[in-house]
Amino acid sequence: MIKNTVLKQKYEKEEILKGIYIEREKITTAKKWLESDIIKVIIGPRRAGKSIFAFMLLKELPFMYFNFDDESLNLSEVLNTDELIKNLHEVYGNTKFVLFDEIQNLPRWELFANRLKREGYNITITGSNSKLLSKELSTALTGRHIPIEILPFNFKEFLKAKNYTFEEEYLSIPQKRGILLHLAEEYLLNGGFPEIAVKGFEPKEYLKTLFDSIIFKDVVKRYRVKHASEIDNIATYLINNFSNLLSFRSIQNFLSLKSVTTTEKYVKYLEESYIFFELSQYSSKASQRIKSPRKIYVVDNGYITAKSVRTSLDRGKMLENLIFTELIKNGKKPNTEFFYYKTRNGREVDFVIKDGLQINTLIQVSYDTTNIETEKREVKSLIEAQEELNAKELKVITWDEEKEVNINGTSIKFESILKFLFG
Repeated sequence: MIKNTVLKQKYEKEEILKGIYIEREKITTAKKWLESDIIKVIIGPRRAGKSIFAFMLLKELPFMYFNFDDESLNLSEVLNTDELIKNLHEVYGNTKFVLFDEIQNLPRWELFANRLKREGYNITITGSNSKLLSKELSTALTGRHIPIEILPFNFKEFLKAKNYTFEEEYLSIPQKRGILLHLAEEYLLNGGFPEIAVKGFEPKEYLKTLFDSIIFKDVVKRYRVKHASEIDNIATYLINNFSNLLSFRSIQNFLSLKSVTTTEKYVKYLEESYIFFELSQYSSKASQRIKSPRKIYVVDNGYITAKSVRTSLDRGKMLENLIFTELIKNGKKPNTEFFYYKTRNGREVDFVIKDGLQINTLIQVSYDTTNIETEKREVKSLIEAQEELNAKELKVITWDEEKEVNINGTSIKFESILKFLFG
């Protein structure tokens, strides 16, 4: 049976390699590790393009391929991995390069990967569960791996998918700037999942189906959750309260769940499945960070548009979620390299960016700053936080306003979303 699956997947691999795809920005960095014996771990949400990225990374090499997310496999039974390796070589011949797709579906996969590495195989694996990036993975693979996180398209990749060639001078040409803002609006609302951007799939239906599939397959089924409706209720609640301050206790109370422990466990499942992220409050004291409420963000804005029960979307919050995801796509690690912040007077700053021990940048997000009171409020929060944190740079990211204001010798830059996305 395994050989038939290997043969079928070899045909699928050959068909995929015939295609033309959007080159991802991380491909250049990933290629530096290609010949190394370090295990390449490509991680990210389902349908974000991990498998295609892996194929593009390995396309010049004679690599074997096996997808553990194949519905013809019954992984509840023990898979004979020796038989799998034998069949792979029977079909592909003598090569040490191998790609394993969605390997988290194989029980005790890390032992299998470690064994192959010791035998001299050059291994690339993909997975849709963030546990593959956790300390457990580092322990399981004895540190000999490099994580490559693939999220939905960033804005530059999104423009490539739309066959739009960007030049920097376009930002100063009214017609070109207008077109870019139109594309940015589409990106803000529909997100960057490749099949929507490239193939033009209808966003709401596609993303609703994908979201519900992940809840069932990667949460309810994988973790054997008895009360599936509770997971679904939490996911719906988080989608409709993204970028708000939340605690596990407040979620438990609102949804009348059994316990805070169960609530926290379920939220972690949703995070591990790459739907949500938590952002902690910045404090020099670790205890304060742990006790403070979290802010919840969604991996892609398209999910918010597809799953929100509200009749109208808050553009300011959508812009904030977009900036959060772009920071991650640019390599920033939440709760390590960036946080949110509350001043002693309770004024909130959306993002605090760290560089080592130094607070580098404070960012406020405001879709529309034409209201003078709105501008004053955002500036006051930044000034107050600057006095407490001594940051190098203060920014307000807007939809389409660029200027610089000076308050008692402190400079605050107002930056458009276009400048941020291309920065």
